[in-house]
Amino acid sequence: MNNFIDSYKNRIKQKIEDVDCETVELIIKEIDRCNKDRSTVYIIGNGGSAATASHMQNDLGVCLKRRGVLNLNVLSLCDNVAGLTAISNDVGYEDVFHIQIKERIRKNDVLIALSCSGTSPNIVKAVKYAREIGTTIIGMTGFDGGELKKLSDINYHVQTEQGGYGVVEDVHMILDHMLYTYYCNKK
Repeated sequence: MNNFIDSYKNRIKQKIEDVDCETVELIIKEIDRCNKDRSTVYIIGNGGSAATASHMQNDLGVCLKRRGVLNLNVLSLCDNVAGLTAISNDVGYEDVFHIQIKERIRKNDVLIALSCSGTSPNIVKAVKYAREIGTTIIGMTGFDGGELKKLSDINYHVQTEQGGYGVVEDVHMILDHMLYTYYCNKK
């Protein structure tokens, strides 16, 4: 058991070392721009990435606002169970995010799209729509990055083997906490 634990810890340590500081700086600049322009940051993801999207909305929206640090408009499109299930049932799961942003998202907004594989059809469809509008896409990917990595204006990528969900999701959460802590310390 100790071998597994040490191995997992070492994989996380290596992926943290691989984080590209310039990419994180670009994400911070986009968040700053959205805050200044009163634009909206939309966040989407499936499964564990949906949980990360919700957590990011809490940290970047609610917690920073409560502390008087930022007054950022942040919306996780993963949190309305009634809406998600209605769209899934009536139209199809591929449209759960596209329908929520259609004719709502604007050019000066940001779409943060989380997908370990980068191939989730509902994520890719929403991203393609947002790109047509001219919205900035921040992709958070893993494995080889898939189509999302190619479609992103800024990509926070965690290169892993196919199926390495835990490590990818861990390092995605680290970005959320890195951003949150950056703004708290900046105050």
